[in-house]
Amino acid sequence: MIKDQVALIRRELWEHRSIYLTPAIIALLVSLGTVTGQATFSAFDQAVDLAMLGGSNLGENERAAAISAVMSGVSVFFVIGMWFLTIFYTLDALYAERKDRSILFWRSIPCTDFETVLSKLLTAIFVIPLITFAFVMATHIAVLVISSIWIGFQGADAGHMIWSAAPLVDNWAATLVFMIAVPLWSAPFIGWFLFVSAFTKRSPLIMAVLPLLILPMLEKILLGSSAVAEAFYIRAWKMPLFQGVDPTDFFDERSNTVSEGVSLFDIMDLGGFLTSGGLWIGIVVCGLFTTAAIYVRRYRDDS
Repeated sequence: MIKDQVALIRRELWEHRSIYLTPAIIALLVSLGTVTGQATFSAFDQAVDLAMLGGSNLGENERAAAISAVMSGVSVFFVIGMWFLTIFYTLDALYAERKDRSILFWRSIPCTDFETVLSKLLTAIFVIPLITFAFVMATHIAVLVISSIWIGFQGADAGHMIWSAAPLVDNWAATLVFMIAVPLWSAPFIGWFLFVSAFTKRSPLIMAVLPLLILPMLEKILLGSSAVAEAFYIRAWKMPLFQGVDPTDFFDERSNTVSEGVSLFDIMDLGGFLTSGGLWIGIVVCGLFTTAAIYVRRYRDDS
């Protein structure tokens, strides 16, 4: 079954080039933005000189914190792009094969509906984040190299200011954890989108979004409550990976400096996330929607 899944996931990459083109485009835009921004800053000679002097005199922890902030800012663009990519991929995954009638060909090969839908679920939850993460790492390196060249042209020591303090491994490990956690926490939406993709005959985006908008409104009108709206809000914005953690722990109030040994994992509550009831309930809900998608794909007549 593992070999079948590998082959099916390769099929997804072949049919949905946006899986790697989207992060590639984001990487290119961020890299070009870095070049443009630094070319613009070069016009402010005195301010740049002061910034170089101040950066050179910062301690290692402060430089590491500044670089982490830059790398995290770069990662945000990819996370946003990844989420939109996941939405449109899952809505198209089972709809497109019926629209272009390719489902008739795929049903002719020895591959079950369960395996096919599972490969699409695994692509949405794991493959898209992993491919996006690879581009995140490449973009981090590109941004730091571009910054190093610019700093060198300004007469400062890029090795000291950047590379001696750049917490690459810590940032990449934390970014990978976060990029896997996002689709896991959003699993109910992913399962719902796959289900909609399996049964709708047209406009999968509208068919998927309308119930998410109408249900909270009906609940408010008919029952006077907002439990559904709050559930959607929590699922969309309040992932427990960061709950109960104070970012000010980064700083030593007595010396107004960054605390020693700062790590992005210090602001993550990974244990709380993995033991959260909401995570596992969401995975169960995703499983139910995915099962429904398998059933619809199996018994739908596309002849």
